[in-house]
Amino acid sequence: MTYQEIHDLANGQVGPYCKNCPVCNGRACGNAMPGPGSKVPGNVAARNYEKWQEICVNMDTLCPNVEPDIGFDFAGRHFSAPIFAAPIGALPMHYGPKYKDQAYNEILIKAAADYGVAALTGDGVDPEIMIAAVREMAKAGGVGIPTIKPWNKEAVFAKLDWVSANNIFAVAMDVDGAGLPFLKAMNPNAGSKSVEEMRELIDYADRPFIIKGIMTPAGALKAAEAGAAAIVVSNHGGRVQGGTPATAEVLPAIADAVKGKLTIFVDGGIRSGVDVFRAVALGADAVLIGRPILNMIYGGGAEGFKVYLDKITGELKSTMTMCGAATLKDIDRSKVFGF
Repeated sequence: MTYQEIHDLANGQVGPYCKNCPVCNGRACGNAMPGPGSKVPGNVAARNYEKWQEICVNMDTLCPNVEPDIGFDFAGRHFSAPIFAAPIGALPMHYGPKYKDQAYNEILIKAAADYGVAALTGDGVDPEIMIAAVREMAKAGGVGIPTIKPWNKEAVFAKLDWVSANNIFAVAMDVDGAGLPFLKAMNPNAGSKSVEEMRELIDYADRPFIIKGIMTPAGALKAAEAGAAAIVVSNHGGRVQGGTPATAEVLPAIADAVKGKLTIFVDGGIRSGVDVFRAVALGADAVLIGRPILNMIYGGGAEGFKVYLDKITGELKSTMTMCGAATLKDIDRSKVFGF
């Protein structure tokens, strides 16, 4: 099936809150929660998308005529593209009843590994969500990144034990979930983590650790100090805090602070291969994409994932060709205008 056919099949499969828009730009959902919207004033997801569109790419075709190499290395592994699936949770409540989290993750993890990339998966109050995701990652040779909420230390240690037992290659924590009500209700120390607390968790994990939810250079430097292997520049699409800047707006300063010290992922509003190019030019090593992948899986299962990745990697390669970049390392700020 084509991209458009699968996207159209998702109509009626997602919703009622997600509208399966032709372009997932955060406008139709606004501040609709439950659903994919943002906290009041409800403009963060839309701002994420819009700020990428304001950045222009600089064409330069006086260069060798070669097939662009979009391979990406992380944590001692080589991936076919700098595009990982972002963690999404509570699917029946936010996106429709077709899939429970476990069933969605089962499709996502295998489809991503088969494509040569990796999926980050969500966490939840039900511990079986992460247990089942890790089990599927083990089947895929340990390829996948379970994303743990910032629970109290004892709860995180228990989850990390399961990750270690199944030899999963990396793990993440979405510290941008610290304001979630169910975390605030836990005692002790669920929610925000100090550098010392993060260092203890990272040391216990004993594998590459990604901290998701970094939005300032100071936060990025603290993640490096804690021993993180990577960060995700992310504002959670505005779902945990309204009124934040777009990830594209803060990425350059964060990259200036920690580029080369750890791997930089960026999440939020990336919807095309041109956007991936823009993100790499501003300092990211790779990107996360969530909602468009979800809609394509709702419409076409594993085939939907492959068709979407084919589309976005094709757009990335085309943009690299037109802008004179043979590899991802050739994409720098000289390749873009307007940031």
